[in-house]
Amino acid sequence: MLIKALRIGLGQLIVIGDAVSRPRPQRRSAQGQATVAKEAANLSLYQFHACPFCVKTRRAIHRLNVPITLHDAKNDPAERDRLLAGGGKVKVPCLHIQDGDQSRWLYESNDIIAYLEQRFAAVA
Repeated sequence: MLIKALRIGLGQLIVIGDAVSRPRPQRRSAQGQATVAKEAANLSLYQFHACPFCVKTRRAIHRLNVPITLHDAKNDPAERDRLLAGGGKVKVPCLHIQDGDQSRWLYESNDIIAYLEQRFAAVA
């Protein structure tokens, strides 16, 4: 019980720290941002709100100014089931990449951030 309380408390501190120190979003031309938004429509992030690795990933998403749909895999049983059915495991963060008929599930915060930076950082 004590460990659970500590974990919840630390999680909330991480979320508050993120809100206070969030980086500025990348600036783009209107056309560049429209391109990013169109490409990001095929992306969604499965996450837990207070997970430190999810916070790290959301910070990168905010910094890159990429509008990605977020799914709460902890408190929403339907989203949790979708993550399990599609990705094969309930592990967060997980980026779901829908490219036409192909679906890809990318785990690990560093891999997700590297993918997003490679795909969106250079869009002006």
